[in-house]
Amino acid sequence: QVQLVESGGGLVQAGGSLRLSCAASGRTFRNYAMGWFRRTPGKVREFVAGINWSGGFTYYADSVKGRFTISRDNAKNTVALQMNSLKAEDTAVYYCAGRTTGGGSSRSDGYDYWGQGTQVTVSS
Repeated sequence: QVQLVESGGGLVQAGGSLRLSCAASGRTFRNYAMGWFRRTPGKVREFVAGINWSGGFTYYADSVKGRFTISRDNAKNTVALQMNSLKAEDTAVYYCAGRTTGGGSSRSDGYDYWGQGTQVTVSS
């Protein structure tokens, strides 16, 4: 079993930055691909960014490309999402997710473990 705990959400003005962090339990974290998703009220959960097991391959939703950066530290069992140039439409609950294969996925049903979510609110 893997437990994921997000932190770092909050309120920020448009144009500002936030860094989300996800701490994972379990010794097999380094074998998992990880991802960040988000959900706004009334909408389905959408893919934001993903990273493979080694951190050597990252991929992003078009809406955040060039503004967000996903990274991981396998020694510390953490994955981070650096969010710059935030917009009001980035307001959502952000979720960290893990899948028990090394390759990435942009599909939410491709992930086996989920955190509880952290709220990000961007004021315009």
